[in-house]
Amino acid sequence: MQKIVLKIGGMTCSACSNGLEKYLNRQDGIISATVNLVMATAQIEYDETKIDRKMLDTFVKKAGFKSLGEYDGKDEKNNYKRDKILFVVFGILAVILLYISMGQMFGLPIFDLLNMSINPINYAVTLFLLTILFLIYGFDIIKNGFKNLIHRDPNMDTLVAIGVLSSFLYSTYSMIMIIRGNNSYVHELYFESSAIVIFFIKLGRYLDGISKDKTKEAIQKLVQITPSKAIVKIDGKEKEVTIDEIKKGDIVVSHAGDRISVDGKITSGKAHLDESFLTGESKPVTKKEGDKVIAGSINYDGYLEYEAEKIGRDSTISQIVKLVVEATNTKAPIARIADKVSGYFVPIVILIAIISFIAYLLLGFGAGEALITFVTILVVACPCALGLATPLAIVVSEGKCAKNGILVKKSEILENAKNIDTIVFDKTGTLTYGKLKISEVLNYSNNLNEEDLLRIAGSIEAKSTHPIAKAFSDYLEEHEIEKYNVEDFKNLSGLGITGKVNGKGYILGNYKILEHFKIENKYKEKEEELATKGNSIVYVVEENKIISIVGVNDLVRENVKDVIKKLNKNNIETIMLTGDNKGTAELIAKEIGITKIIADVVPEQKTNTIKELKGQGRKVLMCGDGINDSPALASADIGVSVNSGTDIAMDSSDVILMKNDLSKILDLIFISKKTIRNIKQNLFWAFFYNSLMIPIAIGVLKPIGISINPMIAGLAMTLSSLTVILNALRLR
Repeated sequence: MQKIVLKIGGMTCSACSNGLEKYLNRQDGIISATVNLVMATAQIEYDETKIDRKMLDTFVKKAGFKSLGEYDGKDEKNNYKRDKILFVVFGILAVILLYISMGQMFGLPIFDLLNMSINPINYAVTLFLLTILFLIYGFDIIKNGFKNLIHRDPNMDTLVAIGVLSSFLYSTYSMIMIIRGNNSYVHELYFESSAIVIFFIKLGRYLDGISKDKTKEAIQKLVQITPSKAIVKIDGKEKEVTIDEIKKGDIVVSHAGDRISVDGKITSGKAHLDESFLTGESKPVTKKEGDKVIAGSINYDGYLEYEAEKIGRDSTISQIVKLVVEATNTKAPIARIADKVSGYFVPIVILIAIISFIAYLLLGFGAGEALITFVTILVVACPCALGLATPLAIVVSEGKCAKNGILVKKSEILENAKNIDTIVFDKTGTLTYGKLKISEVLNYSNNLNEEDLLRIAGSIEAKSTHPIAKAFSDYLEEHEIEKYNVEDFKNLSGLGITGKVNGKGYILGNYKILEHFKIENKYKEKEEELATKGNSIVYVVEENKIISIVGVNDLVRENVKDVIKKLNKNNIETIMLTGDNKGTAELIAKEIGITKIIADVVPEQKTNTIKELKGQGRKVLMCGDGINDSPALASADIGVSVNSGTDIAMDSSDVILMKNDLSKILDLIFISKKTIRNIKQNLFWAFFYNSLMIPIAIGVLKPIGISINPMIAGLAMTLSSLTVILNALRLR
């Protein structure tokens, strides 16, 4: 099975996207297809043993659209400058057309040459020629409309095309009658309706295009993070190449101020890199030989040489873009409701328009009035707003999440997150950092400050391979403290270590090492106090005198207490689910404010716990580190993982927190609530618009003096779409 996201040309409304989606899903070899109107893409899963890539392009073409190749995030912007010029030109022509056709109604002066009473032939032919220009301007609409009608998937273009051509052909017939001498037909000319409807449709599409590009800004910014060129080292010389020319194994060079070109591993050099685009962490990260670098990171101050490892589609940024695009191409349940309605809507509108046309004729109204009613119904009912209501809001919210370091893999998550009432947290690596850190330092030295003391201890611990020693080494690295030279280093198994720094002897270890060297321990109570907080204890002894007690612990992540407090305040129950012993779990839970603890469980039991909670009718979000917690993450209504690093595509969760910041769960729930509220508002106004305007177009309110014509219908349809677009953009 293969999956691909294609760029699609020629889609203008929800009926277009629904029609293409249905057509693709009917084809043998296509497992599933989802079409996104806003992104103008089609995500297709297909059986490569039955069909190939070229056949997919053929299917898209047969459905009446155009395949523009695989979507890579580098979405070409429409030629808005050209569109703007055309819009201005036809805007002027529209004013001229309306002045000639309707000027006399408002008492405006008209040249005798174009006066409908004095020179009806000139008047009719001029309107005819001007309307021809508008038909050429809107030829793409007419062509697509009839093409989709032939494919039995009528869409918005079909409604416009039928309405515009019906009005134009009837007006052309009236013009011929005028030329033949029957001047009474001068009042049966509706050329301006055809022309102005096309003008307003084009205006709406121009504005839609700009708005849709705005919704995709976050994705575009992600793509643009990676530079287009890089410097590689070949035979000792530096050469500038394009990103596409870099191959795995190439040595790439980065100078201060450059962006990292591809994912790789540093072979030489040291620098501070800004990875905030990925992690949200503004503080630069120190990178040295052996460390990984990610494409798009900014080199602040050093010279690096790194070996290219992940290039092109395999890079971290490409994987993120791919997942975000795939997420926008999945459909939330609420979106499917709108799609289903849109699929039936166009045929029903055509039927209503035909019935109204026949009814007008049977009731004795003239053919002209019947036709105008027919055209008005078709134009006013175009389901543009209905089709944009959901996808626009989803794309804006997906972009917003990506920008804030929340990588959502399926759009249905944005609908479901608002319903979460229970959040289950793994402890190690989720609520805590998952690695030992120095938590507390008690300094009993007379002449050493804390940094000096830890520099000595860290220099000696750096010689050890014990997990506790790593906490000291990490401290020196994070604070960029240079290690001392250590002499006479010895490892005493089960006790600790010894060594000399600047000629002085030091002993580091637990209380047993004090007994081993017969050193008096005056700080037993302090040790017990630290131990009750879950610390491992390291005594630091200088020349047989205790100068410090260092507590080493798996620290609680920053702002976890605030996150738990806010979740509890929002009536969301929080549960700690951990394989650690109950005593350790209770210490952490008490510190951060979680009251319910499930400890001493293996991964399988974690999964069963999630299923039990769901069986109680709860909506469960599971947050873990994405490794041991994979089965539980998959079982939850929403699985959220931290610590995914660059292994994004392999993660089993629904959501990845790129910064490992648990407060982003609150942001996800907040964005979900806002998104669904926005979608419901959009759907309400779209349905309300059509429910109100179709009866008016039919003429139900004519007895009280309220009616509309095709021109007003075209303007109303454009304004309806703009209302939905502007409302969706508020989510930004």
